[in-house]
Amino acid sequence: MSSSPLLSARGSRLALLVVGLCWLAVLFDGLDMFIYGSVLPHLLETRTFGLTADQAGDLGSYATFGMLVGALVAGTIADRIGRKKLMVSCVILFSLASGVCALADSVTVFGLGRTLAGVGLGGLLPTAISMVSDYAPRGRGAIVIGLLMTAHHAGGILSAYVAKWLIDPVGWRAAFWVCVLPLLFAPVLAKLLPESLSFLVAKGRGEEARALAERYDVEVPAVRTGGAGDRWTNLANLFRGNEWIQTLLYWVASFGGLLLVYGVATWLPTLMRAEGYELGSALSFVVVFNLGGIVGMLVAGRAADRFGAPRISALWFALTAAGVFLLRVHMDLTVTMVVVFFTGVFLNSAQTMIYATVSIRSDADNRATAVGWTSGMGRFGAVFGPWLGGQLLASGNGDWGFTAFAIAGLSSMVFIGIAALRSPRHTAAESERELVAAH
Repeated sequence: MSSSPLLSARGSRLALLVVGLCWLAVLFDGLDMFIYGSVLPHLLETRTFGLTADQAGDLGSYATFGMLVGALVAGTIADRIGRKKLMVSCVILFSLASGVCALADSVTVFGLGRTLAGVGLGGLLPTAISMVSDYAPRGRGAIVIGLLMTAHHAGGILSAYVAKWLIDPVGWRAAFWVCVLPLLFAPVLAKLLPESLSFLVAKGRGEEARALAERYDVEVPAVRTGGAGDRWTNLANLFRGNEWIQTLLYWVASFGGLLLVYGVATWLPTLMRAEGYELGSALSFVVVFNLGGIVGMLVAGRAADRFGAPRISALWFALTAAGVFLLRVHMDLTVTMVVVFFTGVFLNSAQTMIYATVSIRSDADNRATAVGWTSGMGRFGAVFGPWLGGQLLASGNGDWGFTAFAIAGLSSMVFIGIAALRSPRHTAAESERELVAAH
């Protein structure tokens, strides 16, 4: 179908609207995710709730466990109520859960709040990616998805400033009250965000989907066939013949990658405080780390297109491990900032390159299952990472925190490198749509 300039302009405006709304939602997602790590040094220093390091690690794992649950059930719920309603519900859930944390009078209540917040956080990101994929201008899906992913790191930067500005004059609870404010954004999202075209097609509302797509010059997604039986068949195919070896290598690499991502995200300010840096500097590291994450998301894809996702993933993990290990050394503040920045560049996109590798090297009819299960198995690492940091600090081995995370990076480098030895069967261009669902 040829598009008139007017329709193209309308399509661009709609894409801008959808991407803008989803970007703000993911920004709030990142703020809520990183706020715990930003206030954690203060909570431990003041012994709030009598909090110990091992309990703090448990609390960090509660949120990531909630994210695991949210990510697993998001697809099923979205298929019932729609992508738009699910996004609005997730924003409401993690906003209210932050209110529970702000009002908490015990570790138990605070942990409940973090778990509920995690469910909302885990459900929102893959749904937002699906939404922008539907409405991205033709041929620009990868660009808008990369742009969307920067919002999560922007939320991390915002969390550090919220903590720096509010903890000393007002108290840690004020930081969580700020995380309740996205509740005011939910009605805006409900009013302005259009429903997902994929959902409309899946529900048999084809005429409505075609009318919306024609009006705004976007493509109608293809009708997806196959039910639960096909999904289980696709899962079984991951273990047929010698495929089980490669599948397990991908899963273990993803486990180590997300252990590293969420372990560092939770414990970076606290571990830097343990290395002798002031609280203000430790929170500045969060800002620099997430700035690196934004840069990394924008450059990793280009590097992978040129040199291959498996090579970039392995190299990125090696550089991440080196950077994380260096952080256990107390260096000049400027040098440390540079190391933190480049660690953020490589760390936050190394895991994405695992998904790219799996996507490129999977059969077309099995690719979504392969990437989805690699992401799901990795989520167990996201639960384990915050817990591990807490256990090391509680046992008086805080110096080993960065070392343990560096080892996780090296292990992912080895496993993704071994898994990538086989010849690729597909191109990155074929895999673009399936890849984005993994985040």
